[in-house]
Amino acid sequence: MSVHQILPFLSTAVMAAFVAAVFRRYAERRGTHLLLWGIGLTMFGLGSFAEAYLAVGWNPWIFRAWYLFGAALNAAWLGQGTVYLLVRRREVAHALLAVLILGSLFAGYLMLTTPLDSSAYTPARPISEQYRAIMPSRAPVRLTTPFFNVYGLITLVGGALYSAYLLWRRQTFPQRVVGNILIAAGALLVAAASTLTRLGAGQYLYLGELLAATLMFAGFLLATQRPAVSTALQEAGR
Repeated sequence: MSVHQILPFLSTAVMAAFVAAVFRRYAERRGTHLLLWGIGLTMFGLGSFAEAYLAVGWNPWIFRAWYLFGAALNAAWLGQGTVYLLVRRREVAHALLAVLILGSLFAGYLMLTTPLDSSAYTPARPISEQYRAIMPSRAPVRLTTPFFNVYGLITLVGGALYSAYLLWRRQTFPQRVVGNILIAAGALLVAAASTLTRLGAGQYLYLGELLAATLMFAGFLLATQRPAVSTALQEAGR
Protein backbone atom coordinates (compact mmCIF):
# COMPACT_ATOMS: atom_id res chain seq x y z
CA MET A 1 0.00 0.00 0.00
CA SER A 2 1.16 3.54 -0.73
CA VAL A 3 1.54 6.30 1.84
CA HIS A 4 -1.67 8.03 0.76
CA GLN A 5 -3.51 4.76 1.38
CA ILE A 6 -1.99 4.10 4.81
CA LEU A 7 -2.26 7.54 6.43
CA PRO A 8 -6.09 7.77 6.36
CA PHE A 9 -6.33 4.37 8.08
CA LEU A 10 -4.00 5.60 10.82
CA SER A 11 -6.00 8.81 11.22
CA THR A 12 -9.22 6.77 11.46
CA ALA A 13 -7.72 4.60 14.21
CA VAL A 14 -6.57 7.64 16.22
CA MET A 15 -9.94 9.32 15.80
CA ALA A 16 -11.81 6.17 16.87
CA ALA A 17 -9.84 6.13 20.13
CA PHE A 18 -10.38 9.89 20.53
CA VAL A 19 -14.14 9.62 19.96
CA ALA A 20 -14.40 6.76 22.45
CA ALA A 21 -12.52 8.80 25.09
CA VAL A 22 -14.75 11.86 24.61
CA PHE A 23 -18.03 9.94 24.73
CA ARG A 24 -16.78 7.98 27.76
CA ARG A 25 -16.18 11.27 29.54
CA TYR A 26 -19.58 12.52 28.39
CA ALA A 27 -21.22 9.41 29.85
CA GLU A 28 -19.48 10.09 33.16
CA ARG A 29 -19.90 13.86 33.43
CA ARG A 30 -22.42 14.92 30.80
CA GLY A 31 -21.97 18.42 29.43
CA THR A 32 -23.19 19.73 26.07
CA HIS A 33 -19.64 20.68 25.09
CA LEU A 34 -18.51 17.04 25.36
CA LEU A 35 -21.48 15.85 23.29
CA LEU A 36 -20.73 18.37 20.55
CA TRP A 37 -17.02 17.55 20.60
CA GLY A 38 -17.95 13.90 20.24
CA ILE A 39 -20.17 14.69 17.26
CA GLY A 40 -17.48 16.83 15.63
CA LEU A 41 -14.82 14.18 16.18
CA THR A 42 -17.12 11.52 14.78
CA MET A 43 -17.44 13.63 11.65
CA PHE A 44 -13.64 13.95 11.53
CA GLY A 45 -13.35 10.18 11.86
CA LEU A 46 -15.94 9.57 9.13
CA GLY A 47 -13.96 11.88 6.86
CA SER A 48 -10.77 9.94 7.57
CA PHE A 49 -12.53 6.62 6.95
CA ALA A 50 -13.91 7.96 3.66
CA GLU A 51 -10.39 8.96 2.62
CA ALA A 52 -9.17 5.47 3.42
CA TYR A 53 -12.00 3.92 1.40
CA LEU A 54 -11.50 6.26 -1.57
CA ALA A 55 -7.80 5.40 -1.60
CA VAL A 56 -8.71 1.93 -2.86
CA GLY A 57 -12.06 2.31 -4.63
CA TRP A 58 -14.86 4.63 -5.71
CA ASN A 59 -18.25 5.11 -4.12
CA PRO A 60 -20.28 8.29 -4.67
CA TRP A 61 -21.88 8.15 -1.21
CA ILE A 62 -18.50 7.74 0.47
CA PHE A 63 -17.24 10.72 -1.51
CA ARG A 64 -20.19 12.82 -0.42
CA ALA A 65 -19.55 11.80 3.20
CA TRP A 66 -15.87 12.68 2.81
CA TYR A 67 -16.58 16.18 1.58
CA LEU A 68 -19.50 16.94 3.89
CA PHE A 69 -18.07 15.59 7.15
CA GLY A 70 -14.35 15.79 6.46
CA ALA A 71 -14.03 19.02 4.50
CA ALA A 72 -17.05 21.07 5.55
CA LEU A 73 -18.65 20.41 8.91
CA ASN A 74 -16.37 18.85 11.53
CA ALA A 75 -14.40 21.96 12.52
CA ALA A 76 -17.57 23.97 13.10
CA TRP A 77 -19.10 21.30 15.35
CA LEU A 78 -15.88 21.00 17.34
CA GLY A 79 -15.81 24.76 17.72
CA GLN A 80 -19.44 24.80 18.82
CA GLY A 81 -18.49 22.46 21.66
CA THR A 82 -15.92 25.02 22.79
CA VAL A 83 -18.59 27.73 22.61
CA TYR A 84 -20.71 25.78 25.10
CA LEU A 85 -17.67 25.34 27.33
CA LEU A 86 -16.71 29.02 27.48
CA VAL A 87 -19.78 31.15 26.73
CA ARG A 88 -21.75 31.79 29.90
CA ARG A 89 -24.86 33.14 28.19
CA ARG A 90 -26.61 29.96 27.18
CA GLU A 91 -29.05 31.76 24.90
CA VAL A 92 -26.11 32.84 22.72
CA ALA A 93 -24.71 29.30 22.56
CA HIS A 94 -28.18 27.90 21.79
CA ALA A 95 -28.72 30.44 19.00
CA LEU A 96 -25.35 29.64 17.40
CA LEU A 97 -26.10 25.92 17.62
CA ALA A 98 -29.47 26.42 15.92
CA VAL A 99 -27.77 28.30 13.08
CA LEU A 100 -25.13 25.57 12.82
CA ILE A 101 -27.75 22.80 12.66
CA LEU A 102 -29.71 24.61 9.94
CA GLY A 103 -26.53 25.38 8.03
CA SER A 104 -25.38 21.77 8.29
CA LEU A 105 -28.73 20.48 7.00
CA PHE A 106 -28.56 22.94 4.11
CA ALA A 107 -24.99 21.90 3.29
CA GLY A 108 -26.08 18.26 3.42
CA TYR A 109 -28.88 18.97 0.94
CA LEU A 110 -26.47 20.77 -1.38
CA MET A 111 -23.99 17.91 -1.18
CA LEU A 112 -26.67 15.31 -1.98
CA THR A 113 -27.78 17.28 -5.04
CA THR A 114 -24.27 17.97 -6.37
CA PRO A 115 -23.55 16.02 -9.58
CA LEU A 116 -20.34 13.99 -9.52
CA ASP A 117 -18.09 12.96 -12.39
CA SER A 118 -16.91 9.49 -11.39
CA SER A 119 -14.84 9.16 -14.57
CA ALA A 120 -12.39 11.70 -13.13
CA TYR A 121 -11.61 9.44 -10.16
CA THR A 122 -8.44 7.38 -9.90
CA PRO A 123 -7.17 5.44 -6.84
CA ALA A 124 -3.61 6.37 -7.79
CA ARG A 125 -4.01 9.89 -6.36
CA PRO A 126 -5.30 11.13 -2.98
CA ILE A 127 -8.93 12.21 -3.17
CA SER A 128 -7.83 15.60 -1.86
CA GLU A 129 -5.89 16.14 -5.10
CA GLN A 130 -8.70 15.17 -7.46
CA TYR A 131 -11.96 16.25 -5.85
CA ARG A 132 -12.03 19.43 -7.95
CA ALA A 133 -12.29 17.34 -11.09
CA ILE A 134 -15.04 15.19 -9.58
CA MET A 135 -17.19 18.08 -8.35
CA PRO A 136 -18.34 21.05 -10.45
CA SER A 137 -16.07 24.04 -9.90
CA ARG A 138 -19.04 26.20 -8.87
CA ALA A 139 -20.92 23.63 -6.82
CA PRO A 140 -22.93 25.59 -4.19
CA VAL A 141 -21.78 23.30 -1.37
CA ARG A 142 -18.18 24.37 -2.00
CA LEU A 143 -19.20 27.98 -1.35
CA THR A 144 -20.50 27.09 2.12
CA THR A 145 -17.32 25.31 3.26
CA PRO A 146 -15.26 28.42 4.15
CA PHE A 147 -18.00 29.67 6.49
CA PHE A 148 -18.00 26.44 8.49
CA ASN A 149 -14.21 26.24 8.56
CA VAL A 150 -13.65 29.86 9.59
CA TYR A 151 -16.25 29.56 12.36
CA GLY A 152 -14.64 26.34 13.56
CA LEU A 153 -11.13 27.78 13.40
CA ILE A 154 -12.05 30.88 15.39
CA THR A 155 -14.05 29.08 18.07
CA LEU A 156 -11.87 25.98 18.47
CA VAL A 157 -8.42 27.57 18.24
CA GLY A 158 -9.47 30.80 19.91
CA GLY A 159 -11.26 28.92 22.69
CA ALA A 160 -8.33 26.60 23.33
CA LEU A 161 -5.83 29.47 23.47
CA TYR A 162 -8.14 31.51 25.70
CA SER A 163 -8.52 28.56 28.08
CA ALA A 164 -4.75 28.10 28.11
CA TYR A 165 -4.30 31.79 28.91
CA LEU A 166 -6.78 31.71 31.79
CA LEU A 167 -5.12 28.64 33.31
CA TRP A 168 -1.66 30.13 32.83
CA ARG A 169 -2.71 33.39 34.47
CA ARG A 170 -4.07 31.52 37.47
CA GLN A 171 -0.87 29.46 37.59
CA THR A 172 -2.87 26.27 38.09
CA PHE A 173 -2.98 22.96 36.25
CA PRO A 174 0.06 23.44 33.96
CA GLN A 175 -0.73 20.19 32.14
CA ARG A 176 -4.06 21.67 31.10
CA VAL A 177 -2.28 24.73 29.71
CA VAL A 178 -0.14 22.45 27.56
CA GLY A 179 -3.18 20.37 26.63
CA ASN A 180 -5.09 23.38 25.33
CA ILE A 181 -2.07 24.56 23.38
CA LEU A 182 -1.80 21.13 21.74
CA ILE A 183 -5.49 21.24 20.82
CA ALA A 184 -5.03 24.67 19.25
CA ALA A 185 -1.91 23.49 17.40
CA GLY A 186 -3.75 20.46 16.04
CA ALA A 187 -6.66 22.56 14.83
CA LEU A 188 -4.29 25.05 13.18
CA LEU A 189 -2.41 22.21 11.52
CA VAL A 190 -5.47 20.66 9.91
CA ALA A 191 -6.65 24.14 8.86
CA ALA A 192 -3.28 24.78 7.20
CA ALA A 193 -3.42 21.41 5.44
CA SER A 194 -6.95 22.14 4.21
CA THR A 195 -5.84 25.55 2.92
CA LEU A 196 -2.96 23.95 1.04
CA THR A 197 -5.43 21.48 -0.46
CA ARG A 198 -7.55 24.33 -1.82
CA LEU A 199 -4.38 25.86 -3.28
CA GLY A 200 -3.60 22.64 -5.12
CA ALA A 201 -1.20 20.99 -2.65
CA GLY A 202 -3.52 18.21 -1.51
CA GLN A 203 -0.69 15.75 -0.91
CA TYR A 204 -0.15 17.26 2.55
CA LEU A 205 -3.73 16.82 3.77
CA TYR A 206 -3.50 13.23 5.02
CA LEU A 207 -0.29 13.79 6.96
CA GLY A 208 -1.70 17.01 8.38
CA GLU A 209 -4.86 15.23 9.50
CA LEU A 210 -2.93 12.44 11.20
CA LEU A 211 -0.67 14.87 13.07
CA ALA A 212 -3.65 17.08 13.96
CA ALA A 213 -5.66 14.14 15.30
CA THR A 214 -2.68 12.99 17.37
CA LEU A 215 -2.00 16.45 18.79
CA MET A 216 -5.64 17.12 19.68
CA PHE A 217 -6.04 13.69 21.27
CA ALA A 218 -2.91 14.20 23.35
CA GLY A 219 -4.13 17.67 24.27
CA PHE A 220 -7.52 16.36 25.34
CA LEU A 221 -5.91 13.70 27.53
CA LEU A 222 -3.68 16.29 29.19
CA ALA A 223 -6.47 18.84 29.60
CA THR A 224 -8.77 16.30 31.26
CA GLN A 225 -6.13 14.60 33.37
CA ARG A 226 -6.77 14.77 37.10
CA PRO A 227 -3.92 16.69 38.76
CA ALA A 228 -1.65 14.56 40.94
CA VAL A 229 -1.69 17.18 43.71
CA SER A 230 -5.47 17.06 43.87
CA THR A 231 -5.41 13.27 44.09
CA ALA A 232 -2.79 13.38 46.85
CA LEU A 233 -4.84 15.86 48.87
CA GLN A 234 -7.90 13.69 48.51
CA GLU A 235 -5.95 10.68 49.75
CA ALA A 236 -4.55 12.65 52.67
CA GLY A 237 -8.01 13.83 53.66
CA ARG A 238 -9.36 10.31 54.04
